Amino acid sequence: MSRYNVKETEAKWQRVWSEAGCFDVREDPAKPKYYVLEMFPYPSGRIHMGHVRNYTMGDVVARYKRARGFNVLHPMGWDAFGLPAENAAMAKKVHPGNWTYDNIAVMRAQLQSMGLSIDWNRELATCHPGYFAQQQKIFLDFLKEGLVYRKEAWVNWDPVDMTVLANEQVIDGCGWRSGAPVERRKLQQWCCRITAYAEDLLAALDELERWPEKVRLMQANWIGKSKGAYIRFPIRGSDAELEVYTTRPDTLDGASFLALSPHHPLAQELAREDAKLAAFVAECDRLGTSEEAIEKAEKRGYDTGLRGLHPCDETWELPVYVANFVLMDYGTGAIFGVPSGDQRDLDFANKYALPVIETYRPREARDPTPEELAALRDKFDDDPVQFIDGPEGRECLFHISKTAYVDKSEEDPVRYSKARFLDVAETTPVAAIDAAIAFAEAEGFGKGAIQYRLRDWGISRQRYWGCPIPVIHCGTCGIVPVPPEDLPVRLPDDVSFEKPGNPLEHHPNWKNVPCPNCGQAAERDTDTMDTFMDSSWYFARFCSPRADQPLDRAAVDYWLPVDQYIGGIEHAILHLLYARFFTRALERCGYLGVKEPFAGLFTQGMVCHETYRSPDGEWLSPDQVSRDSAGRISGPDGAPVTIGRSEKMSKSKKNTVDPENIIATYGADTARWFMLSDSPPERDLEWADAGVEGAYRFLQRLWRLVADSLDEIPPAGSPQPELGAAAGRLRRDTHGAIAAVTDDIEAFRFNKAVAKIYELANTIGAFKTGEEGADWALREALESLVRLVAPMMPHAAEELWQQLGQSELLVDQPWPEADRSLLVKELITLGVQVNGKIRGSITLAPDADETAAREAALAEAGVQRAIAGKEVRKIIVVKNRIVSIVA
Repeated sequence: MSRYNVKETEAKWQRVWSEAGCFDVREDPAKPKYYVLEMFPYPSGRIHMGHVRNYTMGDVVARYKRARGFNVLHPMGWDAFGLPAENAAMAKKVHPGNWTYDNIAVMRAQLQSMGLSIDWNRELATCHPGYFAQQQKIFLDFLKEGLVYRKEAWVNWDPVDMTVLANEQVIDGCGWRSGAPVERRKLQQWCCRITAYAEDLLAALDELERWPEKVRLMQANWIGKSKGAYIRFPIRGSDAELEVYTTRPDTLDGASFLALSPHHPLAQELAREDAKLAAFVAECDRLGTSEEAIEKAEKRGYDTGLRGLHPCDETWELPVYVANFVLMDYGTGAIFGVPSGDQRDLDFANKYALPVIETYRPREARDPTPEELAALRDKFDDDPVQFIDGPEGRECLFHISKTAYVDKSEEDPVRYSKARFLDVAETTPVAAIDAAIAFAEAEGFGKGAIQYRLRDWGISRQRYWGCPIPVIHCGTCGIVPVPPEDLPVRLPDDVSFEKPGNPLEHHPNWKNVPCPNCGQAAERDTDTMDTFMDSSWYFARFCSPRADQPLDRAAVDYWLPVDQYIGGIEHAILHLLYARFFTRALERCGYLGVKEPFAGLFTQGMVCHETYRSPDGEWLSPDQVSRDSAGRISGPDGAPVTIGRSEKMSKSKKNTVDPENIIATYGADTARWFMLSDSPPERDLEWADAGVEGAYRFLQRLWRLVADSLDEIPPAGSPQPELGAAAGRLRRDTHGAIAAVTDDIEAFRFNKAVAKIYELANTIGAFKTGEEGADWALREALESLVRLVAPMMPHAAEELWQQLGQSELLVDQPWPEADRSLLVKELITLGVQVNGKIRGSITLAPDADETAAREAALAEAGVQRAIAGKEVRKIIVVKNRIVSIVA
């Protein structure tokens, strides 16, 4: 045969599979289902190597499961709403819809060139009215169920994209897309009541056994369940109290200040009468609302002049500050600061010279001697003191009037609380918290409670290219849902992006509509939904993408949950947590019968490439640099290039490789093979041109292995003859490879599966025919090799299957089954001698370990007779040869 023609062969089989409808599926109760899904892409216009790796992994699983007899659903769609389309519209003077659909067409063709086993009949785009019309119906159902509501709230405002961001979309204090520092604003917002499911979302993580532990931990930390108490602090000189939620009520004795969020009602009330405080609050608003920004900022406060009273001692006063690090949306928006137990509180205390009070329970106390008291008179102004046993048995002074201890062993004395209220220091932290809550409840100044870090999900976005929120605001009727017959609410086509802000708000007439209830003039809601709403249920819509209701119950009951979901770890919180909430909400509304969307989750590593810079610091792409025979790299003008570290491929650093060029040059099978072979799939993959070339060489070698053997092997389907020793060994190696590759694919060890296939190819390449049954064993080995590579190199495998004389499509063939009887290794016989004389023999597998050899030798009947009554002093095992016993 001639050299394997990549372009012609891959195009041929993609056409054959499409015309035969090989990957079109429907519900079939007679077959077990398997739903494999990769996170759908944003249509940016080009696929990248991350796409190639992600979708190759999913396709291997889909093809493998199909061969194992499953009814496999493997769909594709487009996460098509979002700000990049608006940015492109402004930059290129095109409509976001045209830009998006043009990109979809390009990327669809690129993905199809990979030979993915996709059911393209189920393709969807979230910007298509057929999709967002159903999403609007879901929104209205959620509204009816109280799962969506509207409130005025402090939000993260991106001043560049001019839209609201969820907390999860604020990275290091900046907008996740624009990179601009986020600000605080108070706006009317639509929110999803995800907190209603906080406990369920947390508890169910333990049941997601096929999810990575790190993802489950990230979600648990984000939900942030904590046990604590509400504590009330009276305000001196008034009847008012300040309520604080704390997770550490056992540290109450270490309190040195109280702090309010700038948005606490008391802080807002005081700011109306205090211009300096109002200016401080405005400064805090410029900080942003994300925890990252707040944690990194300098801890600053404003002393209100108010004093809180310790709930256990009305003489113990605590200054009340407004502080920039206290969040209004957690607890009550107020805290008591314990500098000895929290770095943030310590930074604040150090800045404002507040006491740092360690908390513990003293064991003994005694009065100082007259001599000691005289020596301390200057230091303590004659206030009464006592000596106590302090931390680690050190002698400390108790300064009674200041309710604090001083460690005498320190040059710079450390102060300690007497801990006279909470006798909990000798217990574990959990027991201490429980004891402190019980004490607070018994004394009447506190109440135990459970809190969650998770906040409700703000979904309002002030942008055009998103799913319109289907409500109308009427001055008489209030919020009125758009009637079902008026859905979908479509976006206006004649939109302008000349003005900053929300184009829907600026549109001359789109928002002006009559109220469906009273007929008076009213306005549409001009916000659109967060695009994470779109991606929170698309996996369910794939089950019935053309249904005239959001979900066909029979279809989702058959297909859901997704059996294997594949995507990046960066979506551990944002997308995956929202999808879990959305599934529960859909179940509550009667759309489906499961609560968890994804039974199995795999998070793949990134594709990385070294970076290059020109002498003037400009980034260079790999195709702009060249390497000479000595390994020196130069730029396009011959100037030397600085080689940087290998990083995730990104357009900003130009360290990308165009998959289209790779596929055009080497073929999709080569690209797929390299993505699977270089490293474990959960780890980052280092791109190397040599690696791609090596994958291509293997593809050609695979072709030659079959081509060179066609004249030596019997026709397809020939009965098995008697096999000689060499043929028997080849057959055992073949079935060993089948078993190993099967196990590796099941466990997502794709690189190990590839290594095993290489090993089998080497064995076949070294095999010589001529003895009895050798030609038949060679055909079996070649057919098995082709079938094993089929999920990874589907085009080449299909072509080779035909070359081997098979008339049916390989894609429709079952997965090869290993003959387990052939997996048992040949046994060998070892002699066993006792004190130099052979007393018996044992039979073991080759290379059996020494322990097995010793045990078998000592159990042999002749050996037992020889050593009867004697002490065994030594056993020497010469592997695969003999066992020598000295007794």
